[in-house]
Amino acid sequence: MRILMVSMFANHFFNWADQLKDSGHEILWIDVFDNGEQVERINWIDQTVNWKRKLDYPGRQFIKKNFYSFYNILSRYFEKSLSEIVEDKIIEFKPDVVQSFVLFSACTPILEVIQKYPDIKWIYSAWGNDLYYFQNEADYLKDIKEVLPRVDYMFADCKRDHDIAVEYGFQGEFLGDFPGGGGYDLSPVEKILVPEERDLILIKGYQALFGECIPVLKAIEKLQSELIDIKIKVFGADPEVVEFVKKSELNHWNNFEVFEQIGRVEVLDLMNKAKIYIGNSISDGMPNTLLEAIISGAFPIQSDPGGATSEIIEDGLNGLLIPDPMNVDGIKNLILKSLEQPEILEKAFQYNLEMVRPKLERTFVKQEVLKKYEQVEKDLNMSHG
Repeated sequence: MRILMVSMFANHFFNWADQLKDSGHEILWIDVFDNGEQVERINWIDQTVNWKRKLDYPGRQFIKKNFYSFYNILSRYFEKSLSEIVEDKIIEFKPDVVQSFVLFSACTPILEVIQKYPDIKWIYSAWGNDLYYFQNEADYLKDIKEVLPRVDYMFADCKRDHDIAVEYGFQGEFLGDFPGGGGYDLSPVEKILVPEERDLILIKGYQALFGECIPVLKAIEKLQSELIDIKIKVFGADPEVVEFVKKSELNHWNNFEVFEQIGRVEVLDLMNKAKIYIGNSISDGMPNTLLEAIISGAFPIQSDPGGATSEIIEDGLNGLLIPDPMNVDGIKNLILKSLEQPEILEKAFQYNLEMVRPKLERTFVKQEVLKKYEQVEKDLNMSHG
């Protein structure tokens, strides 16, 4: 099967696409925003990069830096649009399937082109806030309602997004909910510490747009005496979070640290030591850091926007759900509960280890995902047959 994949330059995409290596499918990728680089880790895929500029005219960088509005006008004449390059590649590559990752960057700009080729099947992969948040914005909702009726198949990272898609016109086949980047390599976390061997509360420092780390920090502030014997670390802290900490009592705690951008290896190392992981936001799909906490053996306390998190966390069984991400006292009480009732952590640890973790393992997820592509190929053969 020939698959034209349209996606931004993102680790999520690279991890997903790499599941199809040696599957027999022929794949071409178009980098939506033309990052300009070939990606070595997916070097087995035919990659379309450096496609945007038709002509690198003299003074282009100077004009872009100093006269951006004028640069945008010139771009209409000297740059290709995504729809143009997609149509070029449809004609050249002759794909059986186009797969778009994220609606607004990879579906909406090419809808008009896809409409011209009704025999090509279209797969839409929904990530994160793609539908849940943007359905509340009138302009985005218009795009959602225009795109979804044309989509033939859909992947998502949670079942919730399929329900939303059906509400706005999707009539195709749902291929299932899988982690957005495929499954996880469990080998770095083969030795898993039991809860009593862990001495860390780990907090995701996301605050911009959807994140609500600051209510968690306000809850932590109220628990100084209860938390005196445990380390507290915030990772991936947005500037607002760093500024809040500087002005708060937390800045004077000996057991409290804030990290801004750190690598995934460092995050997993912290997860492996965490007794409790806390993630809080007003909008998300299935949070990847939540899944990383589960495979690492940390006890998750996580917000549940739109019911996505509760698809994997049963409140009180294998984690705790934050019903209101803005309720500081509510978050404080959940942290207290997890510290004062160690049997909850032990029960969740065993359940996640035995029942959830194996279903997130990369080989298992890959096998399930490949079955879905085989199903699409079978449908194509039947329609041609």
